[in-house]
Amino acid sequence: MSEKVVVYPGTFDPVTFGHLDVIERALRLLDRVIVAVTTKPDKEPLFSLRERLELLEQSSKGINGVEVDSFSGLLVDYVKSRKAKVVLRGLRQLSDFEAEFQQATINRKLAPGIETVFVVTGARYFYLNSTMVKEIASMHGRIDCFVPKPVESALGKKFGSKRKSV
Repeated sequence: MSEKVVVYPGTFDPVTFGHLDVIERALRLLDRVIVAVTTKPDKEPLFSLRERLELLEQSSKGINGVEVDSFSGLLVDYVKSRKAKVVLRGLRQLSDFEAEFQQATINRKLAPGIETVFVVTGARYFYLNSTMVKEIASMHGRIDCFVPKPVESALGKKFGSKRKSV
């Protein structure tokens, strides 16, 4: 029986507990999750690609079955290059579904053998996204309940460490 591998693409700028929740939920069904950090020309990330890769590696340490990688170009080409057949997407709310459904449909048209699997984020994190975390961090708000320690530390360095604690 072959290993069930899924590619979880995203900018992960930065990785949050919501992302890690989706990874852990996927690993209940699949053998390995390749977390694929993308460089999107239309987005200007706070963290460099190298920083995002390092933060993901540090944040996912201890979760068996996770591999961190990066790619540019078409997702379906990357998925094929990794000999995977499944793309993982996390859903937080109904509005996520519309954009994700459209992307999944386009990917299916480009590569009919690749399927998209949607995993609903746990109730603890359905409201959470990286943009909000960066905004809170930029105003020195408390973020330890949203992101792993390595990310909290990295955001502290980016915005200064006047962060409030409990």
